Amino acid sequence: MRVLCFFKNSSIFKKIVYTHTSHITHKQLLDFHGSIISFFEILTFLVPFLYSRYLRNVLLVSRVKLWASAFGGEIKSISAKYSGSQLLQKVSKYKELEKSVRVEEIDGMKVVKNLSKKMEEMFRKKKEAIRRLVEAAEEAHLQHEENPELQYEYFNAVLINNVDEEGNNVELGGEFVLEPNEHFNNLSVNLSLSVVQVPTNMYNKDPAIVNGVYWSEALNKVFVDNFEKDPSLIWQYFGSAKGFFRQYPGVKWHPDEHGVIAFDCRNRKWYIQAATSPKDVVILVDVSGSMKGLRLTIARQTVSSILDTLGDDDFFNIIAYNQEIHYVEPCLNGTLVRADRNNKAHFREHLDKLFAKGIGLLGDALTEAFTILNDFNQTGHGSVCSQAIMLVTDGATQMYDDVFAKFNWPDRKVRN
Repeated sequence: MRVLCFFKNSSIFKKIVYTHTSHITHKQLLDFHGSIISFFEILTFLVPFLYSRYLRNVLLVSRVKLWASAFGGEIKSISAKYSGSQLLQKVSKYKELEKSVRVEEIDGMKVVKNLSKKMEEMFRKKKEAIRRLVEAAEEAHLQHEENPELQYEYFNAVLINNVDEEGNNVELGGEFVLEPNEHFNNLSVNLSLSVVQVPTNMYNKDPAIVNGVYWSEALNKVFVDNFEKDPSLIWQYFGSAKGFFRQYPGVKWHPDEHGVIAFDCRNRKWYIQAATSPKDVVILVDVSGSMKGLRLTIARQTVSSILDTLGDDDFFNIIAYNQEIHYVEPCLNGTLVRADRNNKAHFREHLDKLFAKGIGLLGDALTEAFTILNDFNQTGHGSVCSQAIMLVTDGATQMYDDVFAKFNWPDRKVRN
């Protein structure tokens, strides 16, 4: 007897199949599954043993055992999940069903090709949906003429279905039909219309917002058509450089206990990666004596906001300067790190440790920033694309043309 693999019943693997050369009973199959488990239990013993012999001077044996135990447990869980053993155990209770279980050989390459075709078709449909939205947005924006006096009532995601003390709909919050929909995790949605979310720190009726919302209404029809053509779609949305966010299907948004919705589509990873090219950034923060008090608080918040605009494809470092150069993270002198969530959070913690004193020698800070960018670029690491220096200060006493002439002219490879 030889048994190669089990596949759990699913939309792709239509039935339980086993490779075989002879008839196999339920008991033999269950015994085989037990052998798999025993093998992985042995593995969890052997791995730490081998590692303890060859890596004794590098890693603690207890740590390797922990890794091996976790690995063995994971493999055991996967084998139980996808081997169909639980189903076999249930079937084994009913002897009359033993004859209905058969062993078949499957063509792995055929399965992979079939899966590949399904994935290709899925991505093709998603790509077509995006293309239709892009074309519709470009056409609508092209045909629109900006009107600073434009008045337009739209469905604000936060205000829809809200009423005042007299029971009347509030402004921008008209009656909006919402019905639970299983496809959207039973959320109450409107499959005919989209809603518009505007960040709390922006005015709902700002002329730039109103004009953008007005011309982007043309996307409603495309949203609906896309969903009809591909019912597997879930959320569709449009993020504007002006800050508003159009979402389909329409759904009500709820602020936090302070009445605030911090969401801003321009700070989301998908928007940043689509709107900007990868970049290497050095942020210079003035911590001279003139930055004491509120100015330093504003500087910290400014740097934090800058970090929000950086995505996983970007690299950065933060340098505080007065009469000396201070790396916000001393362990990362002279280099850049990827702007992922953990690194940005780590640097934010260090921003609170900045304090203002002394005089600000911006020339030295600029020289350090240009040197980092130049050296890092030559390593071939980083974004290998755009480079920028961002300065957060209450003012500069001179132009520092000598520094720019040395490092950045005439090519101006680094933006300032």
